[in-house]
Amino acid sequence: MDLAKYLSLFVTEAGEHLGRIGAELVRLEQAARAGEPLDASVDELFRRAHSVKGMAASMEQDGIAEVAHGAEDLLGALRRRSEAPSPEMVDLLLAACDAMTGMVARAAAGEAPTADPALVARIAAVGAPLQAPPVAAPRPVEAAGAPDAVVAAAPVRPVEAMVAAPNGARHRVTVTVRVAEGCPVPAVRGFLVLKKLSGLGGVVEASPSVDELRAGRIPERRLRVVLETAAPREAIARALSQIADLAEAAIADAEPVAAPVRAREPEKVEGARTLRVRADRLDHFLDLVGELLLATQRIREVGKTLPDDHRPRLEDEVDRLHGTVKDLHDQVMAVRMTPVSLATDPLPRAARDLARRTGKQVEVEVRGQGIELDRGVLEEIADPLLHLLRNAVDHGIEAPHLRLLAGKSATGHVAVSARRDRDRVVLEMEDDGKGMDPEKLRRAAVARGALTEAAAQALTARECLLLACLPGVSTADAVTDVSGRGVGMDAVKRAVEDVGGALDLESTPGLGTKVILRLPLTVAVQPVLLVRVGDEVVGLPIAKVHGAAHVDLAALETSRGAPVLPHDGRLVPVHELSALLGFAPPRGGPRAVVVADGEGAPVGLAVDALLGQQEAVLKPVSGPLARVSGLSAVTVLGNGRPVFILDVQRLLAA
Repeated sequence: MDLAKYLSLFVTEAGEHLGRIGAELVRLEQAARAGEPLDASVDELFRRAHSVKGMAASMEQDGIAEVAHGAEDLLGALRRRSEAPSPEMVDLLLAACDAMTGMVARAAAGEAPTADPALVARIAAVGAPLQAPPVAAPRPVEAAGAPDAVVAAAPVRPVEAMVAAPNGARHRVTVTVRVAEGCPVPAVRGFLVLKKLSGLGGVVEASPSVDELRAGRIPERRLRVVLETAAPREAIARALSQIADLAEAAIADAEPVAAPVRAREPEKVEGARTLRVRADRLDHFLDLVGELLLATQRIREVGKTLPDDHRPRLEDEVDRLHGTVKDLHDQVMAVRMTPVSLATDPLPRAARDLARRTGKQVEVEVRGQGIELDRGVLEEIADPLLHLLRNAVDHGIEAPHLRLLAGKSATGHVAVSARRDRDRVVLEMEDDGKGMDPEKLRRAAVARGALTEAAAQALTARECLLLACLPGVSTADAVTDVSGRGVGMDAVKRAVEDVGGALDLESTPGLGTKVILRLPLTVAVQPVLLVRVGDEVVGLPIAKVHGAAHVDLAALETSRGAPVLPHDGRLVPVHELSALLGFAPPRGGPRAVVVADGEGAPVGLAVDALLGQQEAVLKPVSGPLARVSGLSAVTVLGNGRPVFILDVQRLLAA
């Protein structure tokens, strides 16, 4: 059987198992420290290590299987003795997990990586003292109710399964397996079972057949194979135990005489099926849907040139087409939506490793990880989140003895939460560390030359906290290999703003710091408000627009030399958008003012005209334009005219 066709599936599933192993090891260590029950975590780890071993063996990735086998043995010893692992043992298991992750990545590139002998020897040496002579039959691998339980291929009659055929004589056995409900591609597991069994003898009969398995059909997730072999049942059971996601497996003597043919039961219709799709194909699909949206806009513009008696019919058909394409776009975006857990799952492990290196005690709590965001947004903020966590652990959380002196618990706490706020997702990371000192940041910015003394003194406490996002401004007392070089927060802020989001900081000295990220649900297609400034047309994201008004700026009250517009119970400062963009001064008279999100508070932007709202397919700016402050994206109107989308916060900060 050609295993190459299943390589991508193996890489994906093994990666998921290894990711969960890393997260579960951190939870296990925390549960042991808190004196909580450990059986469930150890069982979960054992099952996943067993799954990785079985999948790797099936794919003939012997190096990965060897490391997984060692980890499985070590976890099995803990499982039998119901002991809590030491921090050093968790370090070793995490090292094994990291090694397998790297080997899986090399396997994805077509390699067959070998295991590190030193790592395998260390795992065996640590596990040796825990091994005890078996006093009873080992516990079954399955766990009741586990959605992805993997069951060792144990026969229905355990004693008979261990009896070998006399003198190596060939005999026929019937092997029946059922694939676990959690397996997304049960037919692939059927192929792997056939491959393993064919290596032990000749497959006389298979139901479903090979052709049906190729077509993805495996009724009731069951496979029945009649095998002619000289191998003992123990060898058959051992071969099946190497295949992951088998919920049941039984070996029995084949009937000596063919049984009467019975009418085949109709196949049951399975529920919703899951199909894995490559991310790049989904991205290409989204680009094509975006082009369809642009095409409908162009057709609408062309229709405006037709005679009046033909125009209504065309507009009706274009409306229908636009509605269909918009529904298609919404469905594609729904497929792209990914739980926040994609970016938050690695955080507890990262905090644990960093705490071990710095001699601190830190626990990470994640809430709202089921909230969904566009996969593209999540991929862009994954590294910034890790930066924020490293800052929290290295700069924020104090050493245990200092926390005790401050009246805190020795273990620091970092809370990561996600929630929906209209058409945005708010991600917050809050620690209970020493907090940030606004005055220290003010002095650091002046010393760095980022601000003059007068400008620094005019800043509010909140504005001083945001100075931490300026390049090179840091309050770290010492430079380490983790942080403290004055880099990181500026990159975080830039990455968040590049996807159309905003970053905010809250901190109380001695109590902790909260970093708030406000992120858009998607960056591909967004409604924008088109405005005219002089002879140019620019766009503003509707999500950041609070309202608009037509006013005479000369009639407005002023504050600090600038007009202010009463809006929603507050006075909003008004800026000339033409001046911010470097255009010619506007003519006098009444102006349109758009109230939009500014830096921490709404601002008014005076423009020449409001041109209406439009669904825009946004493309990121690149090249020299990417260095122009205030430009977040570009789109194309139905008449072919390119329009820049503005980032008001960055425009005001420029």
